[in-house]
Amino acid sequence: MADWDPSKPILEIENLSISFFTRLREIPAVMDFSCTVMPGEAMGLVGESGCGKSTVALAVMRDLGKTGRITGGAIRFKGRDLTTMSEEELRKLRGSEIAMIYQEPMASLNPAMKIGAQLAEVPMIHQGMAKAQAWALARQIVADVRLPDPDRILQAYPHQLSGGQQQRIVIAMALMAKPALLILDEPTTALDVTVEAGIVDLVKDLGHKYGTSMLFISHNLGLVLDVCDRICVMYSGEAVETGNVAQVFTEMRHPYTQALFRSIPLPGADKNARPLVSIPGNFPLPHERPPGCNFGPRCDYFEKGRCDAHEIAMEPVPGTDRHATRCLKWDEIDWSAPPRAQKIREKAPMGKVVLKMEDLQKYYSVSTGAFGGGVTKVVKANETLSFEAHEGETLAIVGESGCGKSTFAKVLMGLETATAGSIMLFDENVQSTPIQKRGADTVSKVQMVFQNPFDTLNPSMTVGRQIIRALEIFGKGDSDADRKRMMLDLLDLVKLPRAFADRMPRQLSGGQKQRVGIARAFAGGAKVVVADEPVSALDVSVQAAVTDLLMDIQRENKTTLLFISHDLSIVRYLSDRVMVMYLGHVVEMGTTDQVFAPPYHPYTEALLSAVPIADPHVTRKRIVLEGDIPSAMNPPPGCPFQTRCRWKSHVPGGLCEREMPPVQKLAGGHQIKCHLSAEELASMEPVIKIAAE
Repeated sequence: MADWDPSKPILEIENLSISFFTRLREIPAVMDFSCTVMPGEAMGLVGESGCGKSTVALAVMRDLGKTGRITGGAIRFKGRDLTTMSEEELRKLRGSEIAMIYQEPMASLNPAMKIGAQLAEVPMIHQGMAKAQAWALARQIVADVRLPDPDRILQAYPHQLSGGQQQRIVIAMALMAKPALLILDEPTTALDVTVEAGIVDLVKDLGHKYGTSMLFISHNLGLVLDVCDRICVMYSGEAVETGNVAQVFTEMRHPYTQALFRSIPLPGADKNARPLVSIPGNFPLPHERPPGCNFGPRCDYFEKGRCDAHEIAMEPVPGTDRHATRCLKWDEIDWSAPPRAQKIREKAPMGKVVLKMEDLQKYYSVSTGAFGGGVTKVVKANETLSFEAHEGETLAIVGESGCGKSTFAKVLMGLETATAGSIMLFDENVQSTPIQKRGADTVSKVQMVFQNPFDTLNPSMTVGRQIIRALEIFGKGDSDADRKRMMLDLLDLVKLPRAFADRMPRQLSGGQKQRVGIARAFAGGAKVVVADEPVSALDVSVQAAVTDLLMDIQRENKTTLLFISHDLSIVRYLSDRVMVMYLGHVVEMGTTDQVFAPPYHPYTEALLSAVPIADPHVTRKRIVLEGDIPSAMNPPPGCPFQTRCRWKSHVPGGLCEREMPPVQKLAGGHQIKCHLSAEELASMEPVIKIAAE
């Protein structure tokens, strides 16, 4: 491609239309989509699930499968149209000039091949490089993606690496041939925020180092602000707004972009005084799109007879950096007007203590041999956990994967029994009572809403029948008619139409399935609900609606909500108190205001600095944690966090490496498990600062 002029776009997508063909009909997935990426530029593609982001990426790779077809438009890479290229020409481009990083790293790695061989294969195939030279390059790039001990990693198999390390290897593999264009499809969704922060910094640095242009697909607007120069917002198969990231974030000119921002918990959102505004209605199915503007039926500014009269084209916004919008009324709307006043709710009063844990421990015995032989080691999943939760309170439990959050939830639910300590639930000690031996009354009082709504519903049973089944198990209602009425009331409670009682789970969207899960959890009049990452699998607008729903039910039923999450933005918005866990220990606990403002535990400080925030007015200190969370089977001596702590040098005499830190009780019930002195803790600076507008 020597005749390409580097001052021209590296990728130019023009009026692209893509359809999938089933036996019944043609399903238009993307219509009239245009976007331009200049050399060295990072373009963010954002929007909700099903809007066509990944379809566009797969079309650039010409990998739409048997049913997908490009029905119109052009995709030009370095001036050449990819849609008319032969398979042979495409094969030369893929992996060498254009590389793609997928959401799930294990899907891109061969489980039976060592990492070094998988990396070296890329330049050997694409550039005909000699084996020794390819291995040397592989080692250099493994060091570039900041993996410790590159020689060990090259000799390892994929399953011997953590999720964050696997994702770094996939990034290294994509960069081996130094591609001109890198497509990243939600590359950090499955990772912890601390790992995500490292990967995001890495992608930015490598982009600058290799001069790579990027198409970064994400539904996380904060990440896009961190990584990208430009943004393209998609809705229902169309680009609805595009422009410079800072401009679109501060001077948005499409109602959908505005609605997206109003549904994410930015600093300053408050569940009582300034609640999130979820987008009304549902995303249209591809073959049921409305006439005119696709967003019309859900738009606050919709004008009948005008917005639905004809197709709407992208229109440039004058005096801006290539900013354009697909809205007829963009110059008539008062964009600075605040959202319609939401109903301000009273802060729910805290009731009596309903759950109390004291010195809870949960140990597992693990055999190190392949078939049960070898040495038996003990995994300390939870170490001396103590806390209490009140009626009507939301207590958030945060920490990275492997810190013991879900183990603690399982012990509370009776799916596991504790090794030591006590769990008092309404004056009953349930610490050593497994769920099979708990009475229906106790089981109905403590219920769980799981992370993935798809796995928790029976695919062959209607929604109504699944809720009625829960009512039967909990002994609710005197007759079938009685239970049917209660089931319909529960559908009302979770704001689902009563007609959904006759639907099968496959006919529901992810957000609707999660509502059914919530309805089922409340079927027995639950008093304590453990919500394990209940919104992480959902789109931001659906997230706002589901969290709002949980709050409403909590106010009505005085439920105690234990909210397990690694998304600190939603924790800040929802919770009354926060418990931060690391490697089985509670390292910090306090009210939300106490935990989100200094003094911090050094781990909390790093967690807060890693949260991407979709607001250009917010500055945050960057603290990227080195290394992964240690294994609970082989925890470090002394303080569990000392191997990654940037404050360790402030504690004299190597105390952090020898002794478990004491729990320091600070003002107002705030507690931190750390060797740092009270003066040192008090001198900490805030991680997140909001600049005056």
